[in-house]
Amino acid sequence: MSKQAIKLYSKPAGGWGALRSVFKHIHAQGIVGRGVSTLLRANQPDGFDCPGCAWPDKNHHSTFEFCENGAKAVAAEATERRADRALFESHTVAQLAAHDDYWLEGQGRLTEPMRYDAAQDRYVPTSWDDAFALMARHLQALPDPNQALFYTSGRTSNEAAFLYQLFIREYGTNNLPDCSNMCHEPSGTAMKEQIGIGKGTVTLDDFDAAEAIFIFGQNPGTNHPRMLGTLREAAKRGCRIVVFNPLRERGLERFADPQSPADMLSSQGSAIASSYYQVRIGGDLAVAKGMAKAVLEAGDIDADFIAAHTDGFDAFRADVAAESWATIEAESGLTEAQIRAAADIYRQSSASICTWGMGITQHKHSVATIQAIVNLLLLKGNIGKPGAGACPVRGHSNVQGDRTMGIYERPSPAFLNKLGKAFDFTPPAAHGHDVVSAIEAMLAGEAKVFIALGGNFAVATPDADRTQEALRQCALTVHITTKLNRSHLVHGQDALILPCLGRTEIDIQASGPQGVTVEDSMSMVHISAGMNAPASAQLLSEPAIVARLAQATLPHSKTPWAWLIEDYDRIRAKIAEVIDGFEDFNARVHVPGGFYLGNSARERNWQTATGKARFLAHAVPQDLPIATLRAQHPTQTVFNLMTVRSHDQYNTTIYGLDDRYRGVFGHRRVCFINPADLSALGFKAGQWVDMRSVWHDGHERVARRFLLVEYDIPAGNLASYYPETNNLVPLSSMADRARTPASKSVPVTLILSQEQDAA
Repeated sequence: MSKQAIKLYSKPAGGWGALRSVFKHIHAQGIVGRGVSTLLRANQPDGFDCPGCAWPDKNHHSTFEFCENGAKAVAAEATERRADRALFESHTVAQLAAHDDYWLEGQGRLTEPMRYDAAQDRYVPTSWDDAFALMARHLQALPDPNQALFYTSGRTSNEAAFLYQLFIREYGTNNLPDCSNMCHEPSGTAMKEQIGIGKGTVTLDDFDAAEAIFIFGQNPGTNHPRMLGTLREAAKRGCRIVVFNPLRERGLERFADPQSPADMLSSQGSAIASSYYQVRIGGDLAVAKGMAKAVLEAGDIDADFIAAHTDGFDAFRADVAAESWATIEAESGLTEAQIRAAADIYRQSSASICTWGMGITQHKHSVATIQAIVNLLLLKGNIGKPGAGACPVRGHSNVQGDRTMGIYERPSPAFLNKLGKAFDFTPPAAHGHDVVSAIEAMLAGEAKVFIALGGNFAVATPDADRTQEALRQCALTVHITTKLNRSHLVHGQDALILPCLGRTEIDIQASGPQGVTVEDSMSMVHISAGMNAPASAQLLSEPAIVARLAQATLPHSKTPWAWLIEDYDRIRAKIAEVIDGFEDFNARVHVPGGFYLGNSARERNWQTATGKARFLAHAVPQDLPIATLRAQHPTQTVFNLMTVRSHDQYNTTIYGLDDRYRGVFGHRRVCFINPADLSALGFKAGQWVDMRSVWHDGHERVARRFLLVEYDIPAGNLASYYPETNNLVPLSSMADRARTPASKSVPVTLILSQEQDAA
């Protein structure tokens, strides 16, 4: 563990710091030799897909196709450490819960199925047969299948996800909340309505041809570091890269590619952003609309594309003309001159890409913001031509694939018809619960069984204290997982922890070693096969766990569950029957690099309500919760807080206590604040504060003892790490229409903590 310190990090992202970090993490896990050999198989045609982010693989023949944070994920999975029965014999659940998330992660791989024993307040070993029997009894005893909830993490493979949704729908419900509900749901909602498909329209080749790349609400240096290599190559050839982000992020400023001798010999690395604008939290819609206003005023549009491929342009143009620059400036935090300068770069580019992350999707107005960004692309025909398009950069390595496989609480009738025909049953048609409504159902006593295929639901969700209260009301909670996390300690009356194989491990079934498939952020589907011996002989694969649960729960099912998992090619053959784009799946996926699913909007085939791409007008919002609550609390300083990751974490998994690029070492409970705000409050950097959520539902939400850290962030805005601050996000604060938690715009106040000891 690093010594606690707050100190400026002056070096570029990547570089020697990244290499030292990789070695530190594989050494800490006790796998120096095996760790290196494992990393060399990451993202290779004959290897495994990194369990980290969903950024595509550029070169399938490159030896090094991993990044620093991918290495942390691989090292954590391939670790020599074991969370075996000795750990649970020596700790009650209450004692385990007293440790932080970093300690829990550090205990290593789970080795056998565990059942909660209330009399001892301990998890105790159980057999797989007994575990499946317990789940089946609970599920069969429910008077209504809709009283069961089935969560899915984005690391789940296509094969496991497909079997999981099949089992759930045969059981009789569409209660399939998933991690998409908490991240890019607004991207799908916005783009499906506007261009006919909810996926990004670009491939990696487009980044080689783009003349300008606009990055909104995204920190690739930490969240998907391999993207920095793509951006570096673009910048090197003269592509203009324009960033809109509240925080100054090192990876968007400078990057030293560890595979570049010149970068490694330089103290500065390569410049990434040609222009960096620190928009206020939530101000991106105003920026996109302001850029559109400047483009329209200059008359620099693709009139032929607009006439042939779009509708709604006249209404959109009138709406933009009516929006005042004063409003745009006030809501964006940028000047008219800054926005016009960004628009000039867009106007001068004949091929532009817009990318965005959760800095866009986790707001009340996220769907409108994404549609404003797509409006900007449509103005110059920047969808469906080389070097141009929309690029929502998704997080977990198969979150997009899971949705493709049918992990969705609102399935289409067409999908259900094909699924029912392929497996000879009638799937339920009623929509199920998403993440927010699943929590509400548990709180109301309307959901009694919670089963999670991966993830860390208890702390990844909004309103974490209420979520944990909800989980504790369940009759049964089940977690299928590789390692111990907080959610396993927030349990129902009965509870199971079921250990599964990881991506790096060999999966042997009746027909021999198996591979699973994943879909990346750009709709490339490829195969993943592990290389390491399993951490324990008692681990089962996710497809095997799902199949055996289905057999135990649905004794009259017509689906040949055991036969399907003998050879995963059989699962893929059924996927090909049900899901468009997967025809001849087995033959295509075994080609090195896999295959591209295609994208209708990329082909300018607009599968929308009007048969065209749609300009959709949205006013710059001036009545967002932060504005309303500031007006209601005039005597208090109400800040807008965004929750962020540190560099030593992936989602809710904590690999270490450093956030190197932001200059934080040995800490997690920090609050980044503008120096002027510190002065106005009469506080000083290094003091400890409590953060109190400001909301209108009567629930008190407080996160205690966070260290104030001066940072380059717009005044009135704060940033702090999740999951420590997720309890501040009200359950009812979410994206309009998409219902994603508004974790990037949380109204809070600061008060000095009672304890003010040294940092």
